Amino acid sequence: MAATRLVEELVRHTPDSFDICMIGDEASLPYNRVLLSSLLAGDLDENELELKKPEWWGQHHIQTLTGQKVCGIDRSSKTLTLTSGSTLTFDLLVIATGSRPIMLPLPGADLDGVITFRDLADIEKMQSAIAAKASAVVIGGGLLGLEAAYGLAKADIPTNVIHLMDRLMERQLDGEAATMLRDDIAARGISFHLSAQTKMIHGKDSVEAVELADGTLIKADLVVMAVGIRPHIELAQAAGLTTARGILVDDHMTTSDPSIFALGECAEHRGIAYGLVEPAYEQARVLATHLANEVATYAGSITATNLKVHGIKLFSAGDFLGSKDTQNIVLRDRGLKTYRKLILEKREEKTYLIGCVLYGDTADGLWYADLIRQQTPVDDMRALLVFGRELALREAA
Repeated sequence: MAATRLVEELVRHTPDSFDICMIGDEASLPYNRVLLSSLLAGDLDENELELKKPEWWGQHHIQTLTGQKVCGIDRSSKTLTLTSGSTLTFDLLVIATGSRPIMLPLPGADLDGVITFRDLADIEKMQSAIAAKASAVVIGGGLLGLEAAYGLAKADIPTNVIHLMDRLMERQLDGEAATMLRDDIAARGISFHLSAQTKMIHGKDSVEAVELADGTLIKADLVVMAVGIRPHIELAQAAGLTTARGILVDDHMTTSDPSIFALGECAEHRGIAYGLVEPAYEQARVLATHLANEVATYAGSITATNLKVHGIKLFSAGDFLGSKDTQNIVLRDRGLKTYRKLILEKREEKTYLIGCVLYGDTADGLWYADLIRQQTPVDDMRALLVFGRELALREAA
């Protein structure tokens, strides 16, 4: 997704300056991974995941090599080697290899029926389990885990979610919003085991059950591991590029080699490797502008999160927990099942919004996120800020 956005931006900024070749090891053209859960749930068809129609690439004279993997980068000769044995030369190289899903080293993790939730191949395996009317366990109660569980449960597959922490989506939600989320998702037929550690996966050749550390045994024919991602940096490491958790880049997305760039989930900027699509898109815009010899720098991203579960509206951005030095404004309506928390910080006699959590009504989420990103003082609208954009701006006027 990051690479496609980069190409799109390059075509817009400087359409005739580069001969572009995109290489990917999946058989399909680039698609929207964010919508995989909607595909699993049957809310979308596979063709609706296409980022660009096949003819778009040809119209812009962009070569696409799908189903092919780069196995080596020779920086001195500026040459790529593919697993097929063929080679390509480059003047500039962009690495956008994304992340690998983490597989927990559990006994039984190598059994048939243990999968991740990352690509179209994973969706096909989950759809086969649905067709066989299997039962499922999802390990991980974060964003991806819940989306996978929803897709399975919607197909009437008995689904259990095991989560190590005491609340769902702890990286995006506070306790109150997480409780509301758990209740709403449980109403869709999903069972939860919170503060639970997976001990092992049972089965002879394929999955039969999952055992928790407390001895609880959960029947399962399918186990989906959704416990996080790790930047895919092995290719860059082998080429001698500087890496930490991700491939280290500067404010122009340049690696330690001035002719090689990195963006998206594989890149680490100012100590942060982002695992969300919006930062990748921001990085793509900056890199395309830079390659077009225009001025652009990337200063980092304020992350925002939406959950793609039909009927559940949830939005989180910035520092959603705050600290002893911040102020919270909370608006809740238990009848409407809505919750809104804003986190404010006072700096040099001005007040700024630094984070928010919205549940049930997310209409103003992007506006709040813009206030956070742009560091707009909110003193003139503070009294009505929690009621949303329309009333807050009316007060400021």
